[in-house]
Amino acid sequence: MSVRAWLGVYLRGAAMGAADAVPGVSGGTIALITGIYARLIDAIAGLDPRTALALLGPSVRTPIDADARATVRDELVAMDVPFLCVLGVGVLSAVVTVANVVQYFLDARPVATYAFFFGLVLASVLVLADTVSLGTPRHVAAAVVGFVLAFVASGTAGGQLPTGPVTTFLVGALAICAMVLPGISGSLILLTLGQYDRMTGAVHGATAAALAGDVGALGEHATTLVVFMAGALVGLLSFARVVAWAFEHYRTATLTFLVALMTGALRAPLRLAFADVATLNVVVVGRFILLALVGALVIVALERASGTVGY
Repeated sequence: MSVRAWLGVYLRGAAMGAADAVPGVSGGTIALITGIYARLIDAIAGLDPRTALALLGPSVRTPIDADARATVRDELVAMDVPFLCVLGVGVLSAVVTVANVVQYFLDARPVATYAFFFGLVLASVLVLADTVSLGTPRHVAAAVVGFVLAFVASGTAGGQLPTGPVTTFLVGALAICAMVLPGISGSLILLTLGQYDRMTGAVHGATAAALAGDVGALGEHATTLVVFMAGALVGLLSFARVVAWAFEHYRTATLTFLVALMTGALRAPLRLAFADVATLNVVVVGRFILLALVGALVIVALERASGTVGY
């Protein structure tokens, strides 16, 4: 691939990262719009940790074995690892930038920010509504379970999850499964579980500590982010395959479950938007509705750009 082509992959990754940092907008949708979704899924499905470990020996062997290293390079290219690496750098660079912006607005304008998130999620539900089926008891059960799980998790209990490394690891594993699906947002999973503010705060704190040269604070925030990314890697290599299996064998039921999950998760931005509002009045509610409409328009624009947000 040429430098221009690799730059295009990086920019697509940056667009995916920016989307993944915002609840209601899926990086998978951006991958679909920009034409790399099929390649992304094939590359993820083709990742084999055992093969990678087997290749590690020849790649570091001394004295240098040129033929062995050429074989390693060819195998990595065959698994499309360079594509995933460049795309991943784009995702991470955008996530850091957008997360800092989001954290500022969460601190300065919480009602407006959560209203915008509410509109994003609601419009995503409406866009995916035609994928829902309630024609069989199995599909009804999937919808009920998805809605109840998200609704309960979106309550105050979701914000009371422990903040230790085990929780961070598991949340990372769950979030990454949603991030690779069009229409389903990984950040929405974080928001539903009460971990979104914490993770964007970790990104913001790590950035601020790095700029200030505060090694202690940087280490604390970086540890949280490393554990989260470790969970995401495990989720990408394992849980995401479970999701893919569910789509292959129970496509309609899985879609119904996911859309119901998003519907139940609407409780999270609604609850958080008014959590610290002393008095509800027409102005506050009107501002919430206006910003929610702006968020909804973003999803409508993405849907128009992609033709359809599908799987």
